[in-house]
Amino acid sequence: MATRPDRGRVEIGTDECKGCLLCTAVCPVHVLVRTKTLNKQGYFPVEYTGSGCTGCGFCFYACPEPGAITVFRLEKSA
Repeated sequence: MATRPDRGRVEIGTDECKGCLLCTAVCPVHVLVRTKTLNKQGYFPVEYTGSGCTGCGFCFYACPEPGAITVFRLEKSA
């Protein structure tokens, strides 16, 4: 199976994330995973795997924590 080029990028504010995993549940391409390291609040935050994001924004809209997730849409290459 051929891999698709990234159409987006996700940044997770690990200090804001409470590890509720709502974003991982709605991600259609499964590019968000829970870390194994506690953040400053004592939660296991989510992180972006680094590739495969479509930029759909589902994770952003599912997240209950303001500022925890930012989604960037990437420009199409000519």
